Amino acid sequence: MVKIAVLVSGGGSNLQSLIDAVESGYIKNGKIELVISNKADAFGLKRAEKHGIKSLFMNPKEFKSPQEYDAHLAKTLNASGINLVCLAGYMKILTKEFIDGFNNPIMNIHPALLPSFGGKGCYGLHVHEKVLEYGAKVTGCTVHFVDYGADTGPIILQESVKVSGDDTPETLQKKVLVYEHKLYKEAVKLFCEGKIKLEGRIVKISGEN
Repeated sequence: MVKIAVLVSGGGSNLQSLIDAVESGYIKNGKIELVISNKADAFGLKRAEKHGIKSLFMNPKEFKSPQEYDAHLAKTLNASGINLVCLAGYMKILTKEFIDGFNNPIMNIHPALLPSFGGKGCYGLHVHEKVLEYGAKVTGCTVHFVDYGADTGPIILQESVKVSGDDTPETLQKKVLVYEHKLYKEAVKLFCEGKIKLEGRIVKISGEN
């Protein structure tokens, strides 16, 4: 059984999608053991509590630096035997101390088709604003492994979404979010089934042509 931890900073709708996927049996070989937030009022913590999942607020103000915070976070996850970390609206840049300190893979979902509209400043509603400003006709979402860069890790799955002429950042965000919920649980399911293999930066999925 793959032990999963989810890091959140806000509402945690992607967290809820993963919880539902585990509880429904869609994800059979994984269990969400722990939800951690850097925000005390993150609704994602309440979602976890409602489903009997251990939740933890880690206050950044109690640490001297982001590096010290991340080192402690990695130590906490390792001590809990976590096999996979999923970022779900975690609004904190992971430092080298966390990536090197945590022993297993880290997944993230991004609301655009990477490598487009990723990197510094591309988060939340800002991503969809940039898509519309650029005049892109297609956007989407990407599940990827986390590396040292911002949104630069190996791509696991992607799904495209058509941009309509009357879309606003808010309507586009809602459209993309529907696909985020589908794509993230699929990527976690594949991971828990041992169907994901990384060769260099290329992700190979068992059973794909």
